[in-house]
Amino acid sequence: MDYRAEDHVLLDVRGVGYLVYCSDRTLQALPPVGEHTALYTDLLVREDLLQLFGFTSLVEKEWHRLLMGVQGIGAKASLAILGTLGVEGVSRAINLGDWNALKAAKGVGPKTAQRVVNELKDKAPQVMAMGAGAATAPMPAPDDQDEVIETPRAAAAPTPARASQSAQAEALSALSNLGYAPGEAASAVAQAADTAPEAETPALIRAALKLLAPQG
Repeated sequence: MDYRAEDHVLLDVRGVGYLVYCSDRTLQALPPVGEHTALYTDLLVREDLLQLFGFTSLVEKEWHRLLMGVQGIGAKASLAILGTLGVEGVSRAINLGDWNALKAAKGVGPKTAQRVVNELKDKAPQVMAMGAGAATAPMPAPDDQDEVIETPRAAAAPTPARASQSAQAEALSALSNLGYAPGEAASAVAQAADTAPEAETPALIRAALKLLAPQG
């Protein structure tokens, strides 16, 4: 990394400089200037502008992509939300319908925050599952040059006998990230798995969340 500013960094990729915009949290997580680093990137293409945005995880990148699809949320607002709440905070706020948490981000008003919750709530389990599955897969180490990396997740097909166990583990991790106690989360996931033993991770998360929802 050659340079760090308030909202972006400059990376040298084999002699070519790339200006990459990042959230506050991502900037804080990067090493000092002069050291090697790697980021997942997303390119915004407009008629008169090309902008790169950098993320430390594929989950952060996916939330940015989804947030950008909501009316009233541009790149600046998306990075503000991610910088204020972090990946886990965004997942928790959207899944629980806590638009007040989203409103804490600079430039995000009440109506926009409510729109984000309404449009993305159904997609939260899939993103949470992505985070759980990637928890043991660290960012690839950069080589002898600073490099902007955009690597798709490997889709290794599990054997049928292990798929349920893997899905349960990922669902449990996602619920733990949302703040549920390990005991109640494990119980809900087990119940959901008993009801639908062949369910994949997103379906298990949705079923477990319904079991954990207050009854009234």
